[in-house]
Amino acid sequence: MMKYLDHLEEIIITFLIAAATVIIAVAVGHRYLSGLPIPALQDWLLTINMSWAQELCIYMFVWMAKFGAAYGVRSGIHVGVDVLVTRMPDSWRKVTVVIAILGGALFTGLIGTLGARFVWENGMHYAVFNKLGMNVTELIEGPITPDLEWPTWIIYSAVPLGSYLMCFRFLQVGLAFLRTGELPHHDHAHVDGIDEIGALDSTEALEEYEQHKFNHKDAQGGVK
Repeated sequence: MMKYLDHLEEIIITFLIAAATVIIAVAVGHRYLSGLPIPALQDWLLTINMSWAQELCIYMFVWMAKFGAAYGVRSGIHVGVDVLVTRMPDSWRKVTVVIAILGGALFTGLIGTLGARFVWENGMHYAVFNKLGMNVTELIEGPITPDLEWPTWIIYSAVPLGSYLMCFRFLQVGLAFLRTGELPHHDHAHVDGIDEIGALDSTEALEEYEQHKFNHKDAQGGVK
């Protein structure tokens, strides 16, 4: 279970990016082909409504941003000013880092709770009660999106879900820091696979250079 949870953000973000790319490509192709003066093709394409594509992609990018923020906490790519912290003694540094992590967990937990309350009152309670066959006469169904006509509480669910996941990641990072004393650190210049290839190429180049120097000195000694 934890194996999949540790890569939850990558799975969601990858799916959303791939889906948004396909939707945008189809929408652009549809718009371009609809303008071609080909009667049969043009008439058929005009019957297909793609006006929802832009709205859906906007919502997908919002979800990407929320889950991307949780990924940033886990991988340590969020920008932080740690000039003062790094100059502190180890004991003070550890306390300061723990306080900062708990502050992040508290803040994201509060945002998640407020977001969940908003989503619930924005129509989720109506959908849940209606699904369970309960009385919903006094409840508000909630607004819907303009083009997709989806309940807006589904879209806004990104706020509590993403925030609670960030809170969990903060706590996860905090526990790891207490155990190991290390924080996740992301090297922005690092690309997977590049280090291994670069190290191999550098070693081979160094060996070739040393061999070339040896051969050159040997040749000079032979001439003398």
